[in-house]
Amino acid sequence: MRSTAPKTRETYLSASGDTTLMPFLLLKMGGMSRNGVKQLLSHRQVSVNGAVETRFDRALHAGDKVKITTGTSGRELTHPKLRVVYEDDHLLVAEKKPGLLTVATYAGSHEVTCFSLLKSYVRQKNPRAGIYVVHRLDRETSGLLVFAKTPELQHYMRDYWREIVTRRTYVAVAEGLFSKPADKITTWFTEDPKTTMVYSSPVDDGGKKAVTNYKVLKAKAPEGADPRTGYSLVELNLETGRTNQIRVHLAGIGHPVAGDRKYGSGNEPPIDRLALHARVLEFIHPVTEEKVCFETPVPREFLKIFR
Repeated sequence: MRSTAPKTRETYLSASGDTTLMPFLLLKMGGMSRNGVKQLLSHRQVSVNGAVETRFDRALHAGDKVKITTGTSGRELTHPKLRVVYEDDHLLVAEKKPGLLTVATYAGSHEVTCFSLLKSYVRQKNPRAGIYVVHRLDRETSGLLVFAKTPELQHYMRDYWREIVTRRTYVAVAEGLFSKPADKITTWFTEDPKTTMVYSSPVDDGGKKAVTNYKVLKAKAPEGADPRTGYSLVELNLETGRTNQIRVHLAGIGHPVAGDRKYGSGNEPPIDRLALHARVLEFIHPVTEEKVCFETPVPREFLKIFR
């Protein structure tokens, strides 16, 4: 008889300096909430230097070894920041929440990412299975991502991404009230490799062309107040997929994404996150050649701003 016992995944981390367990786990566990960390501790899923630890204020010092044991039920993915939307023999589509990286930013990192979670997930069924990143979302952006199950399919989808993808729709809460209800933004991007900042030019200066179409869905500002103090819920469709494209384009027209610490105005955000969500992903399946479309709702915290 096949065992139905829950499977577990063990994550091993090492402290690089003096801290306490709560901020350490918040940083390393892919954007997990404080309540999520407390549940891990109360369920005795965390150990420090080989001993089970339940106190969130446990002191950590450089070199301390922390192990986190997370469970799965059958083939379910249970991380609170990631869920599988679709899966077949060739592809996997997932929705991530803000705070979770798509993939580690440097070799040897032990931070929990979409990639590490999905790699463990597919290997529950086949220990030799792989998962391969096709595209990425910024850490603080939520929404849909597609992964390939073979390196050949990964390369094909990356090489023909513009031909395969028929629709990429985002929603954002932007600062201020727009003068135009809809428009197309076309500029040319140049990235500074030292600062990773992306700069936008309205004329072709040798950079990469970036095209974003936007439509205002809702707007709200205090009656009689300066329109710049309000907020707009904006739908955005990408014709190109450049790094930080939406954030740079909206900032460039004076309406940065709310909560954007990199390109934003510095105003106090209405919600505690970057207000950007990858809502719709439609593409031609590279194996079946059928058009597939995946949609997620507009995040509730976005909509609450306009009630």
